[in-house]
Amino acid sequence: MRSSVPPFAELLRACRHSAVHLEQRDQYAVTDEAADYDRWCATGERDTDPASPYWSPWVDLVRDAVARGVVVRRARIVSEPVSEYIRYEHAGTDVNVHAGEEVRWLPRRRAADLALPGADYWLLDGRLVRWGFFSGDGHLTGHEVTDDPAAVELCGRAFETVWSRAVPHDEYKIN
Repeated sequence: MRSSVPPFAELLRACRHSAVHLEQRDQYAVTDEAADYDRWCATGERDTDPASPYWSPWVDLVRDAVARGVVVRRARIVSEPVSEYIRYEHAGTDVNVHAGEEVRWLPRRRAADLALPGADYWLLDGRLVRWGFFSGDGHLTGHEVTDDPAAVELCGRAFETVWSRAVPHDEYKIN
């Protein structure tokens, strides 16, 4: 593992083929989305404008990657009934799709028999894992990267299994 982690945008800009992201938490407390999440909790309204200051950096980054031929996929393992935070994520996911991501949702009960890594991650070009570590209450505590073949293989296999079981975003309904 390397302790010096390049910014995610730099890693995605270096991708040539694939970028897959596995999210496994029911609650995140990421600082840059706090205001939008608070608004969602108070009003039920979510920023879904791909050109907004909140979304445009991400949309531009993903669009650039997809234009280069990078397939960007995101899978979310979620408990049901879903948390308020997952409702918030679901309400904004159309922007991810608009940017060029493919997104799927897997109910946690359908993942119970899977061997999964213990942290969220991005797997880039099937060769580099960028781990994301969070505290119990969802605050980001750091990242690490590794190109260890065993970690890469575990993450690739886990993601593909989750992906094959998961429901495409446009079919996943939250009650």
